[in-house]
Amino acid sequence: MPATRPVAVLGECVADAFVAPALDDAPGLRLDVLPGGGPANTAVALARLATPTHFAGRLSGDVFGRLFRTRLAASGVRLDACTDAAQPSTLAVAGLSPDGRADYSFHAEGAADWQWTGAELAAVAGLGAGCLHTGSLALVREPGASAVEELLARLRPYTTISIDPNVRPHLVDAALYRDRLPRWCALADILRMSSDDLAELYPGLPPEEACDRWHRAGATLVVVTLGADGVLVSYGGERLHVPSPLVDVVDTVGAGDAFTAGLLHRLHAEGVFGGRLDGRVTWRQAQDAVRFGAEVAAATCAVRGANPPWRDDLLPAYYGPDPPSTNHR
Repeated sequence: MPATRPVAVLGECVADAFVAPALDDAPGLRLDVLPGGGPANTAVALARLATPTHFAGRLSGDVFGRLFRTRLAASGVRLDACTDAAQPSTLAVAGLSPDGRADYSFHAEGAADWQWTGAELAAVAGLGAGCLHTGSLALVREPGASAVEELLARLRPYTTISIDPNVRPHLVDAALYRDRLPRWCALADILRMSSDDLAELYPGLPPEEACDRWHRAGATLVVVTLGADGVLVSYGGERLHVPSPLVDVVDTVGAGDAFTAGLLHRLHAEGVFGGRLDGRVTWRQAQDAVRFGAEVAAATCAVRGANPPWRDDLLPAYYGPDPPSTNHR
């Protein structure tokens, strides 16, 4: 029987302000603000796929914080592990290049998301989640980052750990990510890295060699998302390149977060969460989860902003009324 323990996602919410031309040729720019943030996007996508999902975030009481709460709750995300924060929300201003890629500038100093304490994180430990996904700035912005790492180490014996570094070089020097990445690999069952992240951290390093490096450091299942070139999955001594589904790209905002949600959703449906993945997941299950993650990411690229699909809308011929079983153990 598939496990019923929920998935928890820990990290930031970000107000994504998209630059748009001013109306009626007026001077200046308009900002269309949408709720975002890598971990929050992943939680939304998971819940929309009908995965029981808790989000652990420090949510401000400002106008953006209210926007975050509304979006998360409307998507079915449980907010019982969130902390009411006095600090302001994080703001990211995003311009889009002609190919739909987002270019961000961040306004994050003193923001609510990075102020975690051990006492606040105790609520996450109390969820009894089968899998805890985190990453992005939660693992590098102090004072909260050290407390989050301590939580991962404490939960690791009985909780599957998923990490997405989601490198933000405008906010944090890449050297800090490189310094901490071996520790994250030692904690992680699942490591997701984008090709952009890889280029920032290790310019010129082939993805295959990067996978070998991260496996040696301890990561069990490694996936490198390569944009339009698909996904490289590495697990249990096997490696495969999975092509990306064909899609008319509107923009790529939230695509990597949606991929992670699809991957975690399928593994959760297989009942493999709740400890170390090594030996619990078959190679075919790993492939199937990566392929489904690519489908969810493609659907997200087909619409504006980080707006992942709902379960009932996502490729019914592939997805079906119930998740297909690939349990070949």
